[in-house]
Amino acid sequence: MIRRPFTRSSNSQRGATLVVVLILLLLMTLLGLASLRGTILEERMTANLLDRGMAFQVAEAGLREAEALLDPQPAFPGSGCVNGLCGTPDPAATERWLDPGMAWRTGTVVDASMDPPQFFIENMGLGVNWPKCDALPENKRSPQCETPRFRVTSRSAQDGRASVILQGMYAGK
Repeated sequence: MIRRPFTRSSNSQRGATLVVVLILLLLMTLLGLASLRGTILEERMTANLLDRGMAFQVAEAGLREAEALLDPQPAFPGSGCVNGLCGTPDPAATERWLDPGMAWRTGTVVDASMDPPQFFIENMGLGVNWPKCDALPENKRSPQCETPRFRVTSRSAQDGRASVILQGMYAGK
């Protein structure tokens, strides 16, 4: 019988090709899962950024709505808060926006998918209580030093979503 020198019998093959293919398949699966995980993380980051942007817009709309209430100037209580209008804050007290019992005034709906903004306005007094005005003698103070000042605090806070608190200073007329 004549044998060919380069042929192998089926008995001598042990399945090495199958093992190599299975290892390559495992590596491709792991690479695909890592890629998918990165994509999901990027999608979550984008959604959070969009949610934060929407919350910022709602809080800013609350600031504008509160500032619109100041023209003409409403009557402020001597102390405490009534319907979102607050008297001069006590410097020794906790900031009102940190007080969980603070009664925020609810603004108008800005976006149907978001809750309306909440805000309150604090009467900060005349400009003479401000460092730039206090540093000047009375006869050299500008009329701006006699202008009433207000601190407006607005927030967009929803359960499970981004929370934004904005503050602005408003000088009356």
